Amino acid sequence: MELLNSFFPIKVESPVDKIINQIRGLITSGQLKPGDRLPSERKLSEKLGVGRTHLREARRKLEFYGLLKTLPQSGTVVSGLGMPALEGLITDVLNIQGRDFRSLVETRVILETNIVQLAAENRTNQDIIEIENALHTHRRKIELEEDAVEEDLLFHLKVAEASKNSVLTSLMLIITPDIMQYFKKHNVCGEGRAGLAVKQHEQLLQFIIDRDPEKAGQAIKEHLKDISEYVKTVKNGQTLNGNGSLI
Repeated sequence: MELLNSFFPIKVESPVDKIINQIRGLITSGQLKPGDRLPSERKLSEKLGVGRTHLREARRKLEFYGLLKTLPQSGTVVSGLGMPALEGLITDVLNIQGRDFRSLVETRVILETNIVQLAAENRTNQDIIEIENALHTHRRKIELEEDAVEEDLLFHLKVAEASKNSVLTSLMLIITPDIMQYFKKHNVCGEGRAGLAVKQHEQLLQFIIDRDPEKAGQAIKEHLKDISEYVKTVKNGQTLNGNGSLI
């Protein structure tokens, strides 16, 4: 059994992953720079030898994480906002251990508390529409019992955009995605947490609509309470059980 534990699952990349890695590599090497336009979907599909469905999914994910953006009448271009995220964002959070990961989560709580308060003060009617759309998409995925990590993140990013503070929005984009993937990988949230998260999102949105920064700040702290408590049990990349010993 000890020998078996030395082996790790092999990840087989999908066509979407391969497309994403190629585009990231071109940006990292400087062959693609902020503002550069990608070739047309038809030409890319033919060159890569993949279907347009895979290409669209890869583009959607790269847009989601801020590496690409689609401009009216200009096509898809490289976004400057996503540049700090290229090599696993701040770092590969899945490999961060103990206190470092705990510090990252604590930073997210501080960061997002300020974000939601600013969103309550600065949001526009269009921001509310976009946050509501993100909330609806997240809720729908949960109802279908499908993975909703990206939809959850999108809700938080739309709230960040409503803060009208581009620096805070960029920091959210840097810090949050890998944290959420870590908790998904380790099943931190547990059963029933997804439904509760949707309800907490709904409540947070209402405080933003009401322009109530104080209640919005309290709501996000409550929403992030579980992960704040979880990281207190993390030590050197391992998790403590109920009696304080390592699992």
